[in-house]
Amino acid sequence: MSTISLSTRRDLNGIFWMLAAGLSFVAVNGTVRWLGQALPAAEGAFIRFAIGLVFLIPALWPGLRRGFPPQVWRMFALRGALHSLAVILWFFAMARITVAEVTAIGFLNPIVVTIGAALLMGERISWRRALAIAVALCGAMIVLRPGLRALEPGHVAQLGASVTFGASYLVAKRLSERVPASVVVAMMSLTVCIGLAPFAAMTWVTPSLTQCLVLGCTAFFATLGHYCMTRAFAEAPLTVTQPVVFLQLIWASLLGALVFAEPIDLWVLVGGAVMIGAICYITWREARLRRGTVTPPSDATKEV
Repeated sequence: MSTISLSTRRDLNGIFWMLAAGLSFVAVNGTVRWLGQALPAAEGAFIRFAIGLVFLIPALWPGLRRGFPPQVWRMFALRGALHSLAVILWFFAMARITVAEVTAIGFLNPIVVTIGAALLMGERISWRRALAIAVALCGAMIVLRPGLRALEPGHVAQLGASVTFGASYLVAKRLSERVPASVVVAMMSLTVCIGLAPFAAMTWVTPSLTQCLVLGCTAFFATLGHYCMTRAFAEAPLTVTQPVVFLQLIWASLLGALVFAEPIDLWVLVGGAVMIGAICYITWREARLRRGTVTPPSDATKEV
């Protein structure tokens, strides 16, 4: 029973950290949406990460002084390259399509992460979890209605960003097993700054003070979001934490309607209800089955 209780507590901790990450990323969406197309995508992303790096110097400096094994350095470099591409595409998309659309297309991100975790990391997905993911994806398709609307450059960019972010988060999951969460986030900011610098220089436009302040808020919320997400990865399996990401659609829709006067789309609400209903039922069902287990299987502690 003690093993089950520990596992349950860690799962709840992981869900809490992922909820906090989701709220932080919605705040990031709002600040970038406010900037619009005033700055080139690569430049806006570079300034955001450069400011965020300042926040992370206390966590970054001790790690750099001690150094890391060569394999960890390679993983840092790989994540930096993936994330640099992803954030350029994401900044481009945020300036051209609605907050709800960006969030809905972004649901490909947890799908990529969950499938990748099962294929590459050996995490098991029960049929109930698989069904929840399938139903949630159907809900996202209800929001997007593919084939009934023309794809714009912003949609294509966000599709690419979602897949690339998913690959980046898979690397982060591996890194969270080797180094502290704060170091994972700090090194991501450093490597992404390096990766974005040449692209930002090619299209540089002098930003105003207000734009820098807004990007400072973006950096703060993004850094907080990545830290919370990495803590979630360390606390619980991805199959537990990733479904929570779907809640961002509701928050993003409210943000778009209340702050940016984007019309409320009935299909967004219907799709969101389908996703939330499926996820809540499956989470409740698996928690009930777990509480009913008196003697844990011999490999139970391996999944904690």
